[in-house]
Amino acid sequence: MRRPRRREGARDGAGTYGGEMFASRRAALRRAMEPEGVDALLVTDLVNVRYLTGFTGSNAALLVHAEGEAGSRFCTDGRYREQSAVEVPDLARLEDRACALRLAADAGGGGVDRLGFESDAVTVDAHSALVDAAGPARLHRAPGLVQRLRAVKDDSEIAALRAACAAADAALADLVAAGGLAPGRTEVEVALDLENRMRGHGAQGPSFDTIVATGANSAVPHHRPTAAVLAAGDLLKLDFGALVEGYHSDMTRTFVLGRAADWQRELYALVARAQAAGTAALAPGAAVSAVDEAARSVVRDAGRGEQFLHGLGHGVGLQIHEAPALAASGAGTLAAGMTVTVEPGVYLAGRGGVRIEDTLVVADGAAADLLTLTTKELVEV
Repeated sequence: MRRPRRREGARDGAGTYGGEMFASRRAALRRAMEPEGVDALLVTDLVNVRYLTGFTGSNAALLVHAEGEAGSRFCTDGRYREQSAVEVPDLARLEDRACALRLAADAGGGGVDRLGFESDAVTVDAHSALVDAAGPARLHRAPGLVQRLRAVKDDSEIAALRAACAAADAALADLVAAGGLAPGRTEVEVALDLENRMRGHGAQGPSFDTIVATGANSAVPHHRPTAAVLAAGDLLKLDFGALVEGYHSDMTRTFVLGRAADWQRELYALVARAQAAGTAALAPGAAVSAVDEAARSVVRDAGRGEQFLHGLGHGVGLQIHEAPALAASGAGTLAAGMTVTVEPGVYLAGRGGVRIEDTLVVADGAAADLLTLTTKELVEV
């Protein structure tokens, strides 16, 4: 059984991540907090808590004090007492089921005047409770601060993403070699087989619900696997990813079951050209909308613009979809270290569709670093 190599500093069953990495991320957050004019930030989004502390449990909150680590606090409940001692050894830890309220009260009682909070992750009812708990502290909306930091991956994150992509690549290679895409199997059978093979290569599980779409179903961008049977002559679209150490991979490959028809070859070649154009446009400083346009114009010039039904791609990391969004409506520019997908697709309703997707890291002064290595040549199986 092949498994991705364990990253230096990564956690196994008995170890911990290096605390310096998480302390460095919290220091970067403090710098991002300065323009907001807050004395502390209450982090309640569990993905953001994990990014800033390494904690992987299901209930937690974090108070990041603007003046440094001494005033910062981590809170979880008693179920995670031992786990948090291992995963978050470098912060003062509180125990309470209502973590956000406990930390808000701690901030208000500790001299915090302006308390930032993740308004994009807090409900109206939860906000009212936070106002009451914070007492003299005034709540200040501060959405998206951690997400902006997460958009640019550090070396540790890129190593985890690379391992996740390797697990997915290896699983697909095994599936094809074992005849797992043979006519007669169902979409559900192929999806389960692929997911189990990813686990066999070190994944904790799939990044998301695996898409297996055969024949006309391949024209549905987010088709869910059914009992539909793979048949000779079908286009077969697989969109899947592996989850490794909390990080997601994302890849789509489209096969032909048997000998490809001329229209299938033409459609595949068009999507391949669009995918190459989008990939070539990835560079620091490039507008995300311009990257989308680089690929979309190839499809539009071929007269199939209306059959490219979604954005070109998205950021990927601790979440399968995160910033930045590569789309015509997307805002902002790329930066070195951003990890994104490039996934153009053309879908002919009632006939079939082709999507080709890679996960890549935007590089400074060089071509983007390709993490998904499975061939993009048209494969007939």
